[in-house]
Order: sequence, then C-alpha cells, then structure tokens
Amino acid sequence: MFDVLKMSRAAIALLAVVGFVPAMAQGQAPGQSQHAAHNSGIHVTSDATGVWVTTPFDKLRLTVCGPNLIHVVASPGGKAADATPKQPWLLSPDTTCVPAKFTLTLPKEMPTEPANTRLWHPVVATLNTGAVQVHISLDSGSLKFSDAQGHHLLQEFQDAPRRYQPETVNGEALYRVMDQFYPDVREGLYGLGQHQNGVFNDRGTIIELGQANTDVAIPMLVSTNGYGIFWNTAAVSYFDNRFPSELRLRSNAAHAIDYYFIYGPEMDSILHTYRAMTGHAPLFPEWAYGFWQSKDRYNSQQELLNVAQEYRQQHVPLDAIVQDWFWWVRQGDPEFRPDAYPDVPGMLKTLHEEHIHAMLSVWGVFDPASQNFKEMQARGLTIPGSTDYDATNPAAGDFYWKHLVGKLFAQGWDAFWLDSSEPEIQYPHGGESNTSLEDRKLFIGNGALYTNVFPLMHTGNIYQHWRASGSDKRVFILTRSAFAGQQRNAATTWSGDVFSTFTAFQRQVPAGLNFALSGMPYWTTDIAGYGPPHTRDTRDPAYQELYTRWYEFGVFCPIFRTHGHRANNTNEIFSYGSMTPILIHYDKLRSRLLPYIYSLAWKVTNEDYTMMRPLVMDWRTDSATWNIGDQYMFGPDFLVSPITRQGRTSRWLYLPPAAAWYDFWTGKRYTGAQNMETTAPLNRIPLFVKAGSILPMGPEVEYARQSPNAPLELRIYRGADGAFTLYEDQGDGYAYEKGAHATIPLRWQEATHTLVIGAREGSYPGMAAQREFHVILVGENHGIGEQITATTDKTVTYNGTRVEVAIP
Repeated sequence: MFDVLKMSRAAIALLAVVGFVPAMAQGQAPGQSQHAAHNSGIHVTSDATGVWVTTPFDKLRLTVCGPNLIHVVASPGGKAADATPKQPWLLSPDTTCVPAKFTLTLPKEMPTEPANTRLWHPVVATLNTGAVQVHISLDSGSLKFSDAQGHHLLQEFQDAPRRYQPETVNGEALYRVMDQFYPDVREGLYGLGQHQNGVFNDRGTIIELGQANTDVAIPMLVSTNGYGIFWNTAAVSYFDNRFPSELRLRSNAAHAIDYYFIYGPEMDSILHTYRAMTGHAPLFPEWAYGFWQSKDRYNSQQELLNVAQEYRQQHVPLDAIVQDWFWWVRQGDPEFRPDAYPDVPGMLKTLHEEHIHAMLSVWGVFDPASQNFKEMQARGLTIPGSTDYDATNPAAGDFYWKHLVGKLFAQGWDAFWLDSSEPEIQYPHGGESNTSLEDRKLFIGNGALYTNVFPLMHTGNIYQHWRASGSDKRVFILTRSAFAGQQRNAATTWSGDVFSTFTAFQRQVPAGLNFALSGMPYWTTDIAGYGPPHTRDTRDPAYQELYTRWYEFGVFCPIFRTHGHRANNTNEIFSYGSMTPILIHYDKLRSRLLPYIYSLAWKVTNEDYTMMRPLVMDWRTDSATWNIGDQYMFGPDFLVSPITRQGRTSRWLYLPPAAAWYDFWTGKRYTGAQNMETTAPLNRIPLFVKAGSILPMGPEVEYARQSPNAPLELRIYRGADGAFTLYEDQGDGYAYEKGAHATIPLRWQEATHTLVIGAREGSYPGMAAQREFHVILVGENHGIGEQITATTDKTVTYNGTRVEVAIP
C-alpha cells in the first residue's frame, strides 16, 4: 500500500501538482465560514469552533477552547477523530472546551514560486484568539505558535511534522503517532510526571511515559517559554529530546495525534488551565497535613496501639498512623487475621479518642483464593490474564467498594492506602512494568489505548463511592501511581519503593518538583526510602544521618509521612538514637506551621495553587533557576534547600531576586539574586524566608485542632510589601464546599511599617468570635526557628473587623 507518511515534503508537493491527492483529503468541514486552497494541496477552512486544515497526508482540527487553550487533533483518516474514543481524565466537554472568539486571517495572494524555495518563509494562515496565534503553513501544513505580540513559543517541523504508522494492536486498527517540534535553544522543559533519573530540566533526555513502581506517567509538559502541552492520551508515550534542537512526542497506539496547547505565560496559569480541564483538588482534612507514622509493618493491633500511645506519652505530635499490608486472612477479602486483630472497631475507637487517625492498606490485586476474586472473575469484573479487578468497569468499581473497601470504611478507618496502583497484575507481586496493561482488553477499551489509566480509575472508584456513602469525613487516599485528573480524587501520590540511599534521596527532590509541574499538588515519599533490597537498621549511624536529612526535607513536602522496611523492625522517631531530639524538633515545627500549610491547601483547592514550587515557577524568566532541581519554594514564603549528600554540613544555594531573604534559623538578612554557601549542621536544613512574607505559626500542639482558637504568631519579614490570606474552617467535613469557612486577609505595608488585618470573610460553626495575634518583626535572633518567640512586638486582639497596626 502506498504510504504517504514516508514521503518527503517535495514528493507530496509534486503529487499535489500532478493531481494525486488521496481521497481522505478531499472532505470539507461543515459550516465553514472561510476557505483557502494552496497549490500544495493544503486547504484551510473555519467554522464556529475553530479551524480545519486538510493536507495531502492528514486532516487537522484546531478547536479554540478559550483564549489560552487550543485543542489540536490530526489524523490520516480524514475525520480528525480524538486519539481515544473515551477520555475519562478530562471533565465534560462543555467544561474542558469552552468556545471562544477567534479570527482567521488568510493570505491575500498565493505565491507562484515552488514551496521548496520558501522553506523558512512559508505562506501562512493565522488563527488568532487574542492571546495566542497559530500560524498554519500552507506549504507544509505545519503549525507555529506565538503569543499575541508575535513572540515565538513553539514550532512544528516544517518538513513532514506529523507521522502516522498503521498498526493492528489487539485486533484493532490503530496508528503509532508522532509529532515533531523545534524547541528554542534556550528553553527549559518540565513535568511529565515523576521519574527517577535525577533530572529536573528534561532538555536533552528521553522519557518513557508508562506506569511503573517509582515511575509515574502524566503527559503534561510545561516550558519556560510560557506554554504547556497536554499530550491527550493514556497510551504508552515518549518524550524525546535527545537531539536538543528537536522534540518528538510519540505514542504507541492512537487513532490520532491529540494534544492541548496551553498558553500561560506563567506556570501557575498553565496548571490552572490544566486543572480546569481535568478537575480541581479537594481539601483534605486538616489532620492529614500533620505527621503520618508508618512502617512495613505493624503485625497486630496491640503493636499499633502501643506505638500511638508512646507518641502521646512523650507528647510528640502525631496525627495519623498506618496499618500496612498482611492484616488480611486472604488478600482481597475484608477479614482481618483474628489472632492479631481481634477488635478492629475497638482499636480505631481507642485511636480516635487520642485524636489519632488511621489509614489502611488495600490493594487492587487479589489473592486468587479470595472469595471476592472468585466472585469477580465469575462475573467478568477482572482484567483478563491478571488477578486485578478492572477499575475501568463501573460494575467492578461497585463490587470493589461494596465487598471490600466499603466494609472496611464502615469499621471507622479514616483513609485508604491504594498500593500497587500501576497496577501489578499478578498475585502476590508481578507485572510492575510500564506496559502491564498494553496487551490486555479492558472494559473501557483496548489496553494499548488506556495503558496508563488504571490509577485514575482506581482512586476515582474510591472517591466517588466514599462521597456517595453519605459520610461527612473528607476523603484521603494515598497511592503509588497517578494519571492526569487524579488530583480531583483527593489522592496523594508517594514516590514508590525507592532505595534507602543518599543517591535515591537526591533523585526524589527533582522527581517531586516535576510531579508538581505536571499539575499534581499532593506528593510525598517514604522518608529515608522503603529499604529493599538494601534494608537499613535504625541503629546504624550512617542510616540515622540519611533518615534525619530526609526527615528534614519531609517537613516541607505537601504531605509529611515516614514509612519503610527496617532491618530491626522499627521506624518510629524514638528508634533513631541520638537523632531523636532533632526529629522531634522538626515534627514540632511542622505542627506549628499547620496554619500556614492549611491556608496553602485552601489555595490549592480554591485557586489551583501549587504548594511545592520549583524556583522556575516564580522566576520563570531568570535562567539561573532553570536547572535548579534541588531547591524549591514551599508556598510563597519558604526557600527550601535540602542536604542530599552524605557527610555534608554546608551547601551552595541560589537566592533568587527579591528585596531580601532571611535565614529562618538566625534571622540574618541577605540580598537576593546571588549564589552563596550556607552552613548546614545535621540538625539544620537551610531555610530562607522572602522579605514581605507574613508567616502564621500556631501553638505547640500534639495534633491538629488541639487548640484551634489559641493565639497565632504572625512573623513579619520586613523589606517589601507583603500579603497572606489565613484560611480556617472546622477541619473536616464538606461544609466548606457550601461556604462554611472563613478567610482573614493579612497585609504588610513596608513604607509605613503597618500591618493591616482585613475584615474576616465568611464563618463556620465553632468559629471564635475573637482571637489574638502576636506580631513579631523578625530580625537577628528574634522570631527565629521552631520555638515560640518569647517577646512579642505587638499583640492584636481581633474581632473580625478591619484593624491597622503601626509597628515602629
């Protein structure tokens, strides 16, 4: 069969001249309002939704979904159908793609000289939304994106930019597809999920997008040029920039090339658009932002209760404890081993009386001997050739909740840990590969088209059934994998079963930062690694160093959680010898920061904010930030610079441009836009706070909401104007979705040294009518570190009305 995909551009032009245009290129879009035809055989038409481009080798649809959002679909089939028939990662079409005004400008005259003499000056038609321009080459059919002022953003190859290779996959006629672009010489590229290559800026790399333990596939890419690409498929795909001047995006199976071009230019704007397309992140219960204690594993309910009791007796903050696997009689059935767990509801009642919440590990892979697996298999609810339930099948999701998770939820568990969600496909372990579903038939369709979708559907089943149960507990899910849209399922992803080494630790920081730039706001790690095959002992001084450094980093992750397999079967902070006082110090710091963190969590829900922020997010045009993958902002205030190398007691870091920076531990002030070396003894992670910050810190507590109406310390870092919005609600329940919450705007005016506490907006049951703020003007040795500041610069009694406080 004649393959137009392999023709050169000159050959295509020659065929057009002599009259050979494949039948698939003859159609016209209905409702067209403008039209241009070129002697290359390329036709451009428009209708109310966008622009259609017919070339000798494909048909291209550009749908305008908003001033900053263009949906691009191209197919050799003549219909420009989407890459996959179903796209559950997207919200409804009327939400994802809202029609917007645009213009289409066609060339006034068509040139007569051959196209190959105008390679770098093609004849173009231009789609203009007012924010983005798409220039359509009438010589080659390639696309070039620019902003409203004409500044270059991204350009396809001018010679055969899009490729399609027909293949039959699992009995279905599909294509291997590829789109080819020219990235700028000076351009950083980020996102694409979480990967363990230690790379932050993905320029010059090749990345496979396929789910695997420790490797998470999310086809969302952002650029320092001010754009993002959402590669709209769940098939195994590849980002290929090995040759720096060429960027290829490929998928193993598709009906079409399908992507969304998103213009920011700021990365926050790009990720806001992504979440508007795929779903917004709900608010976790306030306790979920505190400290999570976990290990592999507690072997009985008494062991778990003893650990919880020790935290309370030692008055060390603890909000949640985790029961890992092998609690079951058979994996997949909801029965606990009666010898070890004689009274699970009673255990949970005891924990709740101590204000400790509990999470249970539940898997999507089943023991073939379990009753639930036998029944699901008989009903056709499993993935063929596996021991997994088919999470893409609504009936299987119903069964999974009704016969497993729902029964456990009724016992009183507060959260679920959905382990092995790539998924592994064989009991007890197996198939953790990035193509484990590629050759399977799923309920949703061909596994080759939906290889990466399992974690989204799995977490979605739990979230939707939990919300439908009538419980007012907010959903919290921990899971080992993720896909686009999963943020809407109240899911946190942890980085998987990483090794317990400094090398592994170094790789987690850029992995987490790229995960955040993929639009996913909640992420965590196994502090100091899971362990196997290199299991560590908590009494080993070398491992104690690793644990302490990783723990310090964990305080400044969106979710603060320890877990792992240890040689001496303990993982509580009391088991790390001389490091224990340091760990308790950082645990208390996290609990004091809960007012700050919970307010950031509200911004995540309400504004599509990103809490864990690579420096490139806030200093996109500063090229000095483009390759910094071991520093980040935690919210707007903290610059975090972890120590990820063994034996280091200092490090070089970059202070980005700002009026000033303050060392959190000493209060010393530094100028911005400089590289500097800072000391970092084992008990200190380098932390700097930006001038203009207003940092709310709570009292010393042992659990979230122990003292919800206690005075708050407001630390003011002078040198610039600043603002912060304090968020408060009941800490749990979904009344916040109906408006039961309050915000207090805080503003610092540097010129007059005035703190303005604005009028409170909103209310919620139990809200204190009056509260007290202790205002601290941070300076050297004043308002520093974790401890409560002994001397207050100003005490403000606040009753919800606006107040201005001048502080000399």
